[in-house]
Amino acid sequence: MDVLVCVKRVPATGAKIPLTADGSEVDTRHLGFTIGPHEECAVEEAARIVARTGGTATVLTVGPADAVEQLRYAISLGVTDGVLVETGEADLDPQATAAAIVAALREHGRRFDLVLFGNESADAGNYQVGIRVAHALGLPIVGQVKGIEFGDGTATLRREAASGVEICEVPLPAAVAVKEGLNLPRYPSIKGRLRAKKAEIRVLTPAVAAGGLRKVRLRPPPEAERETVVLGRGPEAAGPVVDVLAKLGVV
Repeated sequence: MDVLVCVKRVPATGAKIPLTADGSEVDTRHLGFTIGPHEECAVEEAARIVARTGGTATVLTVGPADAVEQLRYAISLGVTDGVLVETGEADLDPQATAAAIVAALREHGRRFDLVLFGNESADAGNYQVGIRVAHALGLPIVGQVKGIEFGDGTATLRREAASGVEICEVPLPAAVAVKEGLNLPRYPSIKGRLRAKKAEIRVLTPAVAAGGLRKVRLRPPPEAERETVVLGRGPEAAGPVVDVLAKLGVV
C-alpha cells in the first residue's frame, strides 16, 4: 500500500508565540519548529501501515525551504520518501495550501492508496486543507479518525461521537484526517536519524494562485491571571489548609 502523509511546519507547541509589531504575522526569528500532534500520529500510522502491508510512505509539506527539517524528522520515524512543495516564507491560507498540494501531486505523478492529514494544524486550526484536497482529487474523506483498519479494497475508520463511536467504511483510495490518540508516536532511532540525514528530498515548485482568505490581523489570547494566597505561617495555617482540602473533597 502506498500512503501519503501531509504535514505542516508549525511553531513548537507550548511555546509563547510572539507577533510582529503590526500584528500581521508570527515573529519567527527566535522560534523552534515542529509538526503538530495530530500529524505526528498520521506519520506514525503511515509507518505502521507500510510495515504491515508493504509499499511506501511519503511525507509532503508545503512551505519554505527550511521545512525540509520536518520532512527529515518524519523520515526518521519510518517514512520512506519526502516531498517539499516550496512556496516561500509566506504562510498560505487553506485554499492556497490545498491547491499547492493538489498541483504537487499531479506533478509528482504518483497515485496513493491513502492520503493522511492531521485533523487540523496546530497553529491556525482551520480544519480545511484535507477536505479541500480530497474534494479536488475526487476522494472520500472522513475526519476526527482514531482507528484505521483495512479490508478488501476498503478502509474501516473509527471516530468518537457524543453518544459512543462512529464506524465508517470507505473505498480506497481515500483521504483520512486523524486525531491525536490514534496511536502512540515513536521516538526517532539513531538509525532512523542517519537514514533521514542522507535521504533525498524531492522539491517541487508548482505555480499556485493566492487563496481567497484575507488576514486582517493576529491577536494573542489573554494570559491567565494567577494569584498566590498565603494561608498562614506555622501552626496557624493548619485550619485554612484543612478548609481548602475539604473544599476540594480530599478530606
